[in-house]
Amino acid sequence: MTHRTLLRAGHVLSMDPAVGDLPRGDVLIEDGRIAAVEREISADAEVLDMTGRIVIPGFVDTHRHTWEASIRNVAPDATLDDYFVDILDTFAPLYTPEDVYAANLAGALECLNAGITTLVDWSHINNTPEHPDAAIRALTESGIRAQYAYGSANTSLADYWFESKIAIPGDDVRRIRTEHFASDDGLLTLALATRGPGFCVTDVVTSEWALARELDIPITVHVAMGRLAGRFGMVKQLHDLGLLGPDTTYIHCCHLSEEEWRLVADSGGTVSIAPQVETQMGHGWPPVMKAIEYGLRPSLSIDVVTTVPGDMFTQIRAAFGAERARVNAASWQADVPVPDTMLTARQMLEIATRNGAHVAGLEGRTGSLTPGRRADVVAIDATALNVAPVHDAAAAVALSADVSNVETVIVDGVVRKRDGKLTADTARAVRLVEESRDRLLAAKEARA
Repeated sequence: MTHRTLLRAGHVLSMDPAVGDLPRGDVLIEDGRIAAVEREISADAEVLDMTGRIVIPGFVDTHRHTWEASIRNVAPDATLDDYFVDILDTFAPLYTPEDVYAANLAGALECLNAGITTLVDWSHINNTPEHPDAAIRALTESGIRAQYAYGSANTSLADYWFESKIAIPGDDVRRIRTEHFASDDGLLTLALATRGPGFCVTDVVTSEWALARELDIPITVHVAMGRLAGRFGMVKQLHDLGLLGPDTTYIHCCHLSEEEWRLVADSGGTVSIAPQVETQMGHGWPPVMKAIEYGLRPSLSIDVVTTVPGDMFTQIRAAFGAERARVNAASWQADVPVPDTMLTARQMLEIATRNGAHVAGLEGRTGSLTPGRRADVVAIDATALNVAPVHDAAAAVALSADVSNVETVIVDGVVRKRDGKLTADTARAVRLVEESRDRLLAAKEARA
């Protein structure tokens, strides 16, 4: 039996140039797909009144270590160097599968609550084979669209991040592929979260890239960030190994050389930028405009809630402010006008939605309100005091709205947030993640 939902009379920002914006428009969802976006639609459907709401595609977070939700804000003042010691060498070895489940469930629901409908879960917490099973189970239960990026274990900083000789276990990735991701058409898909050259010896790097390509899954890797990896020349090393390709997402990219930017662009690679983390923890300036200069379509990500907020509004504003500040300062120093390529609020909304879907390899399914795409839709309350009155709907979302204004969230046609409240059992999720926090702190004290 066909199920239809009609979003009626909203201010629709489709993020699809062919569809455009409708200051008053309807969106018809049919069996999980967007069937039509028009000024007025008549249909036998459940009607959700979008009067006074801005209707947008769901945000896409292209890189989050979701397992860290249990240790939110334990490192508020950390640098990137601190993070490796305080998180990866202190808390990560203590994580049980139960902790991963609790954190991934709470973290995924946090995403949905904030209007993030698609998540790339960079899961470098696979200390046992039960850990990825727990992470995937939680993502599945949350109802979010996610790319589960299988990463390494983290039981020792020395073993896994300093010229590591330990490769991600190929047999377990193959098992996960067979058991959980036999099809690439589901709400969850699989990727490989690799550490890359500088962090691993060459044999490990080449074996992990070969594993991903054997299984035909995307690759995602941190590059060119902070005092350490900023000097590795990781993209150049990957090029010299013959490993660059369109299946790879490069995270951060703050210190890529001009040659490396060209290599990424020429290879068809994609870019994920986490501006709040990058400016706050010392990775480097978020290179949003640099990516655009090379013809790339940068996306945004949260990275770690140990240190920064978990919503996309923060990332949009961090990138917008940092990049415009950098360009304004350079223009002032050179005594020249600012370029006409300065980032706009509209661009930031596109980067957080459509570009994110492109980077996650899901642009054919999500990222815009395009008929035929899966129905991942968010409605923002534009009547709230911090948003009204609306002059520019894209600017209202990018520069004024916050999580409290996310009123409706739909993923794959299923309403996951209605009237400002998640449909999930949030009390259970909070209880589980608090129990995980207490267990991890006790284990940390016992180990001290």
